[in-house]
Amino acid sequence: MKQLHKQSSMSHHHRRDEEMQGSHASQPYSPKSQKHNRSLPRSINYLLREQRLIFILVGILIGSTFFIIQPTLSRLGPQDSKPFIPGSGGVVHRSDELVVPRARVGRVPVGVSSRRLRIVVTGGAGFVGSHLVDRLIERGNDVIVIDNFFTGRKENLVHLFGDHRFELIRHDVVEPILLEVDQIYHLACPASPVHYKYNPVKTIKTNVMGTLNMLGLAKRIGARFLLTSTSEVYGDPLEHPQKETYWGNVNPIGERSCYDEGKRTAETLAMDYHRGAGVEVRIARIFNTYGPRMCLDDGRVVSNFVAQAIRKQPMTVYGDGKQTRSFQYVSDLVNGLMALMDGEHVGPFNLGNPGEFTMLELAEVVKQTIDPSATIEFKPNTADDPHMRKPDISKAKELLNWEPKISLRDGLPRMVSDFRNRILNEDETKGM
Repeated sequence: MKQLHKQSSMSHHHRRDEEMQGSHASQPYSPKSQKHNRSLPRSINYLLREQRLIFILVGILIGSTFFIIQPTLSRLGPQDSKPFIPGSGGVVHRSDELVVPRARVGRVPVGVSSRRLRIVVTGGAGFVGSHLVDRLIERGNDVIVIDNFFTGRKENLVHLFGDHRFELIRHDVVEPILLEVDQIYHLACPASPVHYKYNPVKTIKTNVMGTLNMLGLAKRIGARFLLTSTSEVYGDPLEHPQKETYWGNVNPIGERSCYDEGKRTAETLAMDYHRGAGVEVRIARIFNTYGPRMCLDDGRVVSNFVAQAIRKQPMTVYGDGKQTRSFQYVSDLVNGLMALMDGEHVGPFNLGNPGEFTMLELAEVVKQTIDPSATIEFKPNTADDPHMRKPDISKAKELLNWEPKISLRDGLPRMVSDFRNRILNEDETKGM
């Protein structure tokens, strides 16, 4: 019975299928078949209606144009834009001067570039450093001053507090520091006999370890480095006037050797970093400099004479007073330092005023400027005091286009005005 029912059911389904097939064969329209047959035309219509095809074609056109033009632009680019690679042999010898070729230098000189530079000045709270900082900020640079205030004074920089381009860090350069800057002016070091004789170990550490740390910083970040050396590297010279080729006559174990030999060592380190590590180095040998913001009692002859004359004290002359010095005004020195840093020549360069004065002649100029009735007191000469000091600045004139502009008789009154105000304030403070 079940088998008959099953066969009947199968027969019923078979007939239904045949009817459906017949129905499909007889009917010309089927939604499913229509959808299948029109799928391609509808896709094309969709692309055209939504403008997808236009976007595709435009994209292909832009991409093709870029790949065609890009190689041409590369060929038209500057051929000398490769940065200087340390150690790649980018030093050319020209007589006794080391010159960094223009094509090898990674930076454009500041006078040409419109980019604002970030510059660090070690010892920037000191006499020379503070004047240099003023000029750099005036030119539009960002300046970071590093100073431990051993001889520097915050008063020299107080007028810059609040300027967004100025930063001050209390730090001793004998300890490492990491900064991101374009240029490093390394001025940090006690420069007067009173200060470096007071702490000779500190002085030699600043000259050696401080210079090493700042050279290491320059190497790591690719900054240009300027060392302020001194005319003291010539010692008590046997050559007069002194040229940069003169090797000097220095006592290596004397009272002044912490400063004299310390600076000679600093120059050695700078040149070794230049030759061995490709650091862009500049070396300035500074001769006697005077001007506002000098320490009132730093033991240097100009500040001594001026302060003593203002205070109505006898001017102290050591020895017979016939030893000679050359005196440059601080703004002339700052101009020379900036010209050296922005130029292409390593140095060393003498930066000083070739006008030569004996100590007695200097005392006479101070008397004429401050007090004609001022007197002179003679004392025994100090150890290793140079008998003659006069720079030959031919090299700076030729290669840096620099020479001092302000004479002693023109510059001294500007210093005297500053000293009068400070001594007056000092006396008022003592009175209070």
